[in-house]
This record gives sequence, C-alpha cells and structure tokens, in this order.
Amino acid sequence: MKNFLKRKGVHVSTKAYLIDALSYMALGLFSSLIIGLIIHTIGEQFTWPFFMEMGDLAMGLMGPAIGVAIAYGLGAPPLVIFAAVATGAAGASLGGPAGAYIAAVISTEIGKMVSKETKVDIIVTPFVTIFAGFAVAKFIGPPMAKFMTTFGSWIVWATEQKPIIMGILVATLMGLALTAPISSAAIAFMLDLNGIAAGVATIGCSAQMVGFAVASYRENKVGGLLAIGIGTSMLQVPNIIRYPAILIPPTIAGIILAPIGTTVWKMTSNAAGAGMGTSGFVGQIMTFTTMGFSVQVLLQVIVLHLIGPAVISLIISEFMRKRGWIKPGQMLINTGGK
Repeated sequence: MKNFLKRKGVHVSTKAYLIDALSYMALGLFSSLIIGLIIHTIGEQFTWPFFMEMGDLAMGLMGPAIGVAIAYGLGAPPLVIFAAVATGAAGASLGGPAGAYIAAVISTEIGKMVSKETKVDIIVTPFVTIFAGFAVAKFIGPPMAKFMTTFGSWIVWATEQKPIIMGILVATLMGLALTAPISSAAIAFMLDLNGIAAGVATIGCSAQMVGFAVASYRENKVGGLLAIGIGTSMLQVPNIIRYPAILIPPTIAGIILAPIGTTVWKMTSNAAGAGMGTSGFVGQIMTFTTMGFSVQVLLQVIVLHLIGPAVISLIISEFMRKRGWIKPGQMLINTGGK
C-alpha cells in the first residue's frame, strides 16, 4: 500500500493537508470570493452595475475555485482536477468553505488513486472523484462546517466580552498563522470571523507584514519592502527558522496595537479581510467595506494597519540590533534584496 500511494502521489502528511492544501485553498478563495467581493465593492461605491454583476459571479464560484485549487496543489492528474470543479461546488453548497476544503482534499486523493488504473479512465476517474466528493460533502461537510463556524462564533463572542485579552490573543495567533506556512485566510473563512474579531485579526496580520517589511529594510531595500509589505511575510520563514528572535518586533507590534483596535478605536472587518493583512491591501479594503469609507476610518487604518506596526517594529528591531540579538543579514530574503 505504501508503494502504491507513493506511485500515485498520495502523501499522507500534515504538510500536504494543513499547509499545501490550505495554501492552495487560499489561492482559490482569492481568485473567486475575495476578488469578487473587491470588484463588487468597487461597483457599489461607484454605482457600476457591470462590476457588481461581475463580482457576484466571481463570489458564486468560490466552491469550484477551491476544488480546482486544492486538486492542483496536491498534484492531481487532469481528469481529477477538472472533476474537482464539481466536488468543490458540492462541498461549498453543503458545508461552506470548510466543506469545500474537506470534500476537495478527500476526493482528490481518492481520484489520484484510481487515475489511469482502468482502460475507461475517462469515465472511471471523474466518476469516482465526484462520487467521493459529493459523499463527503453530504455527510461530513455540514457537521464540520457547523463546528468551525460555532468555534468561530465563540472567538467573536469572547473578543467582544474580553476585548483586551482576546484581542491580543486573536491578533497574535492570526498574525503568526499568516507568517507561518499556514493559510490565515483559509482559517478566517472556515471560522467565519467577523466584527471586532476579524478587525483585530487584520491588525495582527498587518503588524506581521508591515513590521517585517520595515524592520528588514536595511537588508532588503525597496524590493523587499514591497514583497513583504504587500506580498507576504512568509518570505521570512526560512530566516525565522534559523533566527527566531526576528519574529519578536512585529509580534509585539500586534500585541500593542490589538487592544487599541478593540477598545479605543474599535475596528471591524469580515472573513475576507481577517487573514489577509496588507496583502494586496485586501485587509484594508475589507475594513472599509464593513466600516464604511470616512476620514475617521481612514485615519484608523493608517495608524493601526500601517504606521503603528512600522514604527513599533522599527524601534524594537533597532533596539535588538544594538543589543546584538538581531544581527546584520538575518532578515535578508531571496527576492528583493540589495
């Protein structure tokens, strides 16, 4: 069996299902629901019906996009990838994002195992893939989705009841998830984070991205500033593994700013923005979507998402550099650079 699974490219591991699959699920989400929501928001703000219709169409294809993205990410053959359009759609319709995820993962792995094992592969492979995906979506998707959303509602409730403590906890954990090779965006969607919990998650994620971008400027210059600041702080993962201390400045920035975003300047967002931070400025766009666009909200976003993380991370990182806790070159990334 071990040799058979290896031959079929089925790698049963934490990396395959909690890192690779979630990361590609996030790409599927961004290519459908998130970008669709941005397009729809633009259409609403400027009263452009064409954009609103286009955005609605993209958002409605979340399930198929997740299915195809996960199948591709797990290295599935063509027939399995194409059939994943149906399995992702079934999972999303019966179990939401969490249902789409589990239906796509299980059906993809089963589809890979039967692929090219018969002379009627063009019938057997998509049939088995879709059958497996629909069965999972029907019986496992709903309870899993209910568990995830219930757990997410507890987080939202707890953040509202204990805004300082839970605000710090949510900002820190979501920020670390964003920087780690785990998809914070996928987690936010499966938990259906919203309101203050989503707002503080955005602060924590933004702190990681902007904090790392500014703290590592002397190593990575403008290229690195942009790659990390509006791309992803995951570029620092190899450096974090070797030099864990570099994770301190942006994390502390999130811890300091989180209580402000839950008490003094209450920030809200939605699941689309909660796990994105400043990546493509999706976190900021979704903040405006939920809070409305005004000078006050703009000021809050600038201070809590951009200036605050930059200033705090820079001060702490420079202090650590002077103490020798962070040494020159420890935050150099492969892209951008000198």
